[in-house]
Amino acid sequence: MSAECSSYLNADKVLVSAFSCPRSGGDARAVYCCGFQDVKYCCDDPHGFFPYEHSYMWWLSTKPRSKLDTGLSLQMAGSETRGASVC
Repeated sequence: MSAECSSYLNADKVLVSAFSCPRSGGDARAVYCCGFQDVKYCCDDPHGFFPYEHSYMWWLSTKPRSKLDTGLSLQMAGSETRGASVC
C-alpha cells in the first residue's frame, strides 16, 4: 500500500515536489499522505490530512497577542473592604 503526496507550495511559497509514501529510508508504516496544504509528510494515520494551511492551526491554538481592556479593574479574592465608606 502507498499514497502519493501531491506537490505544494510551503509556507515560504517554495514549490515542494510530489512524493510517494512511505518514503525511501522512512518508516514502512507511514503509507498515508498527512499534514496540510502547505506542509505534507508521510504518516500511519489515514485521517491525518487537513485541507487547509498549517498556519490556520496556529491561529486556532495561539493566544491573542494584546490584552483586551474590558474596562473593569480586577481585585484579588479576600481583598475587598466590606462596610468601609468612601469619603
